[in-house]
Amino acid sequence: MIAEILAVGTEILLGDIINTNAQYLAKELASLGISVYHQSVVGDNGERLKAALNLALSRADLVITTGGLGPTKDDLTKEFASEYFNKKLILDEDSLNAIKYYFKKMNIEINEGNKKQAYFPEGSTILKNDYGTAPGCIIDGNDKIVVLLPGPPREMKPMFENYVIPYLMKYQQGVLVSKVLRICGIGEGIMAERIGHIIDAQNNPTVAPYAKQNEAILRITAKADNEEEALNLIQPMEKDIRDILGEHVYGVGETSLEEEVGKVLIKNNLTISTAESCTGGLLAGRLINYPGISSVFMEGAITYSDEAKMRSVGVKKETLEAYGAVSSEVAAEMAEGIAKVAGTDIGISTTGIAGPGGATKDKPVGLVYIGLYINGSVKTKELNIPGDRQKVRDRSVTTAIDWLRRELNRL
Repeated sequence: MIAEILAVGTEILLGDIINTNAQYLAKELASLGISVYHQSVVGDNGERLKAALNLALSRADLVITTGGLGPTKDDLTKEFASEYFNKKLILDEDSLNAIKYYFKKMNIEINEGNKKQAYFPEGSTILKNDYGTAPGCIIDGNDKIVVLLPGPPREMKPMFENYVIPYLMKYQQGVLVSKVLRICGIGEGIMAERIGHIIDAQNNPTVAPYAKQNEAILRITAKADNEEEALNLIQPMEKDIRDILGEHVYGVGETSLEEEVGKVLIKNNLTISTAESCTGGLLAGRLINYPGISSVFMEGAITYSDEAKMRSVGVKKETLEAYGAVSSEVAAEMAEGIAKVAGTDIGISTTGIAGPGGATKDKPVGLVYIGLYINGSVKTKELNIPGDRQKVRDRSVTTAIDWLRRELNRL
């Protein structure tokens, strides 16, 4: 089955919003074994929308649209899809009642435009919207399928997962099962090079590398008659990859570095505190992302100035004068200092030059030191990170959490 994704919305063409819907749908369709050959974006213009929809249907078996299901006159996706299949738009009472209930909860009067959202092509499968007013629908006929989804991602994603995926499953022969390995501490290029022979020899299962901010992902996908058989095909390839990449593989599936670290800290009842300069609280914020971390995360200090470093975490004035705030020596004292102040088993610190100013010949933008006090001793790590201010800060935090993960694994 060949699919095409058609995003509707002038705001996408103008660059006001990023078309994350297409990225999400392309990945989900790939996991279903459905090939996407084209993605398109068209504005809220009836003539161009009609042409784009007809073009998509001329070259794809399945067209998934996002957007154009709203209450205004220029929301015409349903109308043109209905016209293509030569079907009348008819009122669905259940959808209308759901829309009325939605507005009643907010004490807003429903208008004719909102009622328009309850009309669907005759015979279509209506997709309930649990997070907004615009239901979607599926039109199936003449060897073509059109899936109409709302534009907001918070409405589109659950609708696709809850209703569209089960609908499309009947077109699959066998099952496709994917397993995602999450990798940190190694670039996508180097990772792909190390497992190049596996990628070159792939057949079933297949393996695909993806880049993510400061991380990388490997998706292993197998096709089989059932899930158990598919997982059995994935297992030896996963083992080969793990043998090659070792501790760079930090997790499987929908997880994160902070989740993996949080699990270990809580399991072993290891308390932690943070002292940050250049990252300004981002490190503490990432760790706090994991629910339940409050049982072990005790305290976070943002010690941006030299005075704050001395007053809050006990960095020595002599150390600052001798080595400067951006140094391994200060990072070490910050990490040990916050651990002692907060009474925690672990202290982790960051200090550096995020830019764009503040650099010297000896200390350029992107120079960052991480300090880690753990198991009664303190270590430091030096980073030299290219990029703008935010990239330096984000990568510093990711590297700090990843380093903590590796050290925890060695305890």
